Amino acid sequence: MDPEEVILEAEEQMENALAHMHHEFSTLHTGKAPPGMVDAVLVHVTSYGTTSKLRDISAITTPDARCIQIQPWDRNTLKDIEKAIQTANIGLNPSIQGTVIRIHVPELSGERRKELARVASTMAEQGRVAIRHCRHEALEPLKKAQKASVLSEDQLKRYEKEVQDLHDKFIEQIKVALAAKEKDLTNAS
Repeated sequence: MDPEEVILEAEEQMENALAHMHHEFSTLHTGKAPPGMVDAVLVHVTSYGTTSKLRDISAITTPDARCIQIQPWDRNTLKDIEKAIQTANIGLNPSIQGTVIRIHVPELSGERRKELARVASTMAEQGRVAIRHCRHEALEPLKKAQKASVLSEDQLKRYEKEVQDLHDKFIEQIKVALAAKEKDLTNAS
């Protein structure tokens, strides 16, 4: 067990947790129509008997700020895609128009903006929990190494401080990202 490797692995896991939180934030829309809102929707394609992510079976574009357009690779999947978006519970109502599906993103009400800000806060808390878990996972082998007399007390304290500094850095990044997302959600027009 190399303490430096433990710390590098902890940093990588913390970066992954932060990236996941940013991805989750991207699913919250502010009245604009980002394709990321629907690209991960799971579609059960009845003609193939498979389930795929929407981005894997169609082209997703935004012809304007309030519209998402989905053009499936196979026209036979139009109804399956429409049904998947309706049941995904993301507050969007798709409509089939010829060979494409259009989704008009409604203007957000003040109440909905506050609700989305609360959702963002919950996502950030999940990110903080993940960062704390990474810290715990990194400290455990270091403490075991100290008990096994592989590390001295001073070395353990130094490595614990490194892990804590990493933890604090990522928690601060989450705080900054949450503040920016809340501002985006509550001030968007």
